[in-house]
Amino acid sequence: MPATPPTILATSGGLVRGERTRYGLGPLVHHALELSGVAGRAPRLCYVGTAGGDDRWWNAQMAEAAAASGVGFSCLNLFPMPPTSDLSGFLGEHDALWVGGGSVANLLALWRLHGLDVAMREVWEAGVVLAGVSAGSLCWHVGGTTDSFGPQLEPVTDALGLLPYGNGVHYDSEERRRPLLHSLVADGTLPDSYATDDGVGLRYEGTRLVEVVSEVPGKAAYFVSATGGEVSEERLEPRLLGTPS
Repeated sequence: MPATPPTILATSGGLVRGERTRYGLGPLVHHALELSGVAGRAPRLCYVGTAGGDDRWWNAQMAEAAAASGVGFSCLNLFPMPPTSDLSGFLGEHDALWVGGGSVANLLALWRLHGLDVAMREVWEAGVVLAGVSAGSLCWHVGGTTDSFGPQLEPVTDALGLLPYGNGVHYDSEERRRPLLHSLVADGTLPDSYATDDGVGLRYEGTRLVEVVSEVPGKAAYFVSATGGEVSEERLEPRLLGTPS
């Protein structure tokens, strides 16, 4: 059964140390699969590693982690070419997508080149859960702060815009993220924005934020808004995954 309404889980986390593998699927990834509503069979996850250059080593690590969790798994690689001309059909065979981190600017360019931006909207509207970390969080929003262009953070403002907000990732672990997001919201470069500490996810139904969740105690999300050029930041306390909703 597909997720209803369309669902996005935008995060700054997702992988953990595996018990018998280098990495394991963390609570945030499992939560994305749970949100799909699948029952009676193993959930199907598609890993999209465009932002990291379709790194085959990462693909293998993700495949091992999925196998250890009993999750059906495949990868969508755009190098050397897409696996099919029907990308919506390929993605639609899965219950959830997990988009990895890396360069959100390169991700957006390649997705648009191959029509994956259109395919992502189609499968989101059809009930496939869209999820991911870092670049895989920024991409669903209007934009956010990125190191895609160099070591100094810069804004990206041409993301997919499925969600009408800006986005901040790694808010507690990269000290330049918070002040830049504040300034971009203050001057109108980005709209009101949601940000996440490492280990935290934002669950949207349609375009509405309905819950903040975390796989790490003590972390939070934040809502950054501006009125007359003055910025305010509201801390949003998450539900720790594994506790009742």
